[in-house]
Amino acid sequence: MEPWRPYRGRMIEIDGLTKRYGEKLAVDRLTFTVRPGIITGFLGPNGAGKSTTMRMMLDLDHPTAGTVRIDGKHYRQLKDPLKYIGALLDAKAMHGGRSAYHHLLCLAQSNGIPRARVHQALDTVGLTAVAKKRAKGFSLGMGQRLGIAAALLGDPRILMFDEPVNGLDPEGIHWIRNLMKSLAAQGRTVFVSSHLMSEMALTADHLVVIGQGRLLADTSMADFIRRNSRSYVRMRSPEHERLRDVLAAAGHTVAPARDGALEIDGVSADQLGELAAEHGLVLHELSPQQASLEEAFMQLTAESVEYHAHSDTTGPAATAAPAGSAPQPGAGPAPEPGAPPGAAGGWGADWQRKKGR
Repeated sequence: MEPWRPYRGRMIEIDGLTKRYGEKLAVDRLTFTVRPGIITGFLGPNGAGKSTTMRMMLDLDHPTAGTVRIDGKHYRQLKDPLKYIGALLDAKAMHGGRSAYHHLLCLAQSNGIPRARVHQALDTVGLTAVAKKRAKGFSLGMGQRLGIAAALLGDPRILMFDEPVNGLDPEGIHWIRNLMKSLAAQGRTVFVSSHLMSEMALTADHLVVIGQGRLLADTSMADFIRRNSRSYVRMRSPEHERLRDVLAAAGHTVAPARDGALEIDGVSADQLGELAAEHGLVLHELSPQQASLEEAFMQLTAESVEYHAHSDTTGPAATAAPAGSAPQPGAGPAPEPGAPPGAAGGWGADWQRKKGR
């Protein structure tokens, strides 16, 4: 594929975006800007409103209130929109009877994109060998690659991906991660939603986090983790008591860990190492500890999770229910001790009765 050309930065601007479905408020007055030159991660628990927000960005859903502007315009005002913004929202959003080549060709012709770009896009995502195969025979990973090819087709200034690594093998995940970084380095705007926190931690520079449709955070990755988690230093020494005394005398708050180490907040590892050296203390461990993105995310969104998993007494599976929901009518009493699974009230409790009818 031809080298990507650098572009003047383009932005996605969201102002007071709101979406209501009947009594359900799916998106609640969201305001944020997705800027060029960085990868912006879009995070939130299930039901937070991420997909609805992304659909409204592309005019697939109409907002109840508020606006979305792509490069200063509403999506519907863009002429040949694939040249402005490329998006992957659903890897299965294609005609299964068409080949990969013809799927992209239809998109290209509808947006004034040269035919040559179809071959370039297929080559970029590694689907040249199956270009003439029908999409309905594609695996999930191949479908993802085709969806990414469609997003890249118009050489757009803005890229938007929803769960782009779904179904990809490790090589594919590494490829899409580096592709997004390359696009951002060229000055493009990259907006990506994912539930894979470990992958997002390796990819995103900036985070927009929502919960129950409301904005919870709009900040850099480093600042997000710092604000929503505890940072401390672990120290271990064969002179455990003397180390504790030295730290206490220096005014540091010390908490014991289960493995015998000491945890110290509010001071750097360098300072603690110098303090230990001044007192001739031997250290077996001196390690700064920082929470992962997943831990920080869980801390921030704990009160915004709409669906919680609960233990199912009838087996190893978990039952999902809206947070704070009451027990369902007819759930029945708990089974007697020693009773077989489903003997009373649980999932499948009346299966034997129905079978005997």
